Amino acid sequence: MSSEPLAAAPRRAEAPRSELRRARIAIAAVFCVHGAVAGSLATRIPWIQDHAGLGAGQLGLALAFPALGASVAMPLAAAVSHRLGARTGLRTLLALWTLSLALPSLAPNLPGLCAALFVYGATSGMSDVAMNALGVETENRLGRSIMSGLHGMWSTGALIGSAAGTVAAHLGADARVHHAAAALVLTAAGLVACRGVPDAAPAPGGEPPPRFALPPRSALAVGAVGFCAVFAEGAGLDWSAVYLREVLGTSAALAAASTTVFALTMAVARFAGDRVVDRFGPVRTVRAGGSLATAGGLLVVLGTHPVPVLGGFGLIGLGIAVVVPLAFAAAGRSGGDPGRSIAGVATLTYTSSLLAPSAIGAVADATSLTVSFGLVAVLTLGLVAAAGVLRTPGRGGARDGGAASSAARS
Repeated sequence: MSSEPLAAAPRRAEAPRSELRRARIAIAAVFCVHGAVAGSLATRIPWIQDHAGLGAGQLGLALAFPALGASVAMPLAAAVSHRLGARTGLRTLLALWTLSLALPSLAPNLPGLCAALFVYGATSGMSDVAMNALGVETENRLGRSIMSGLHGMWSTGALIGSAAGTVAAHLGADARVHHAAAALVLTAAGLVACRGVPDAAPAPGGEPPPRFALPPRSALAVGAVGFCAVFAEGAGLDWSAVYLREVLGTSAALAAASTTVFALTMAVARFAGDRVVDRFGPVRTVRAGGSLATAGGLLVVLGTHPVPVLGGFGLIGLGIAVVVPLAFAAAGRSGGDPGRSIAGVATLTYTSSLLAPSAIGAVADATSLTVSFGLVAVLTLGLVAAAGVLRTPGRGGARDGGAASSAARS
């Protein structure tokens, strides 16, 4: 495959480079704010559980509702952005998401918490679609890959939000007060960030999307790639510590380190990923990543000592880190309405995040955790086989699909 410079493709308008840099900073800040909301909620789940008087099973049921809300609402996002305009649509949806942070801690019981988390997930999913669509638009205008770094900024925001939540929990702060204050601060930050994002307009003469848009067929194959990566991510984050503890009999501290290793390798890989994608293109990047993740899965399955198993979890995180950002970028370039295609991919990935923890547990109950991570290795091997769907069809001369840009790709 060629590594020649990418040929120029039609642009809406040639924007000054300084304006494009400001747009990139603005959309990165949006991703950071979005992640900070998720991190802020995660650290106060124990307080919310106690406040609502829930058992473990009831909490598990309630925690399924964010993914359900997101899956239901994401197909609406394209219509909202079309009606309000890309920038105003993102500003509105992001504000609804940041303000929804205050709802779960107010819930007095299980039905109230389920309803609050459904709204929380719905606003999360719609704002997720809108910001990824504008991330792809910004990437197209810049002419080089930025999606991996944007998702790295989401991870940074999640770390910031969780750090603040940890401090609040340590001080014994009431989560209702903590989340109300965080919601106001993050809403203000989101409104400021949205001022600099590009206001992408619909294509001239294009039909408005339906109010509720099912994903186009072209997004399904791309979404399946994202599904495999998110399944492996959910398995690694939720089950790595359990695996070391139950299968290898390690200490609780060493078991917890596996989750840290996994998350750290993902974050580092996402910040480095854009340069790799620009150099080798998305298809070869995902094939290499899938190979690394599969090797990591085999180390986990075959390892009998904590060190290689920890290394295996690190390789899984490293290998899958850039897959979801590239899946969103490919969806946004697949033709038709970008928001609708991204919504389709996002729906599949959210479904995967919902299914992964319970599926790993079900397989482990029926067989063993070792077999469960054998399934993870099979799915990551699927990334190697299916990476070609991330190539944009109909354009020749680019590096196997090349950097996600407004330039031509094969």
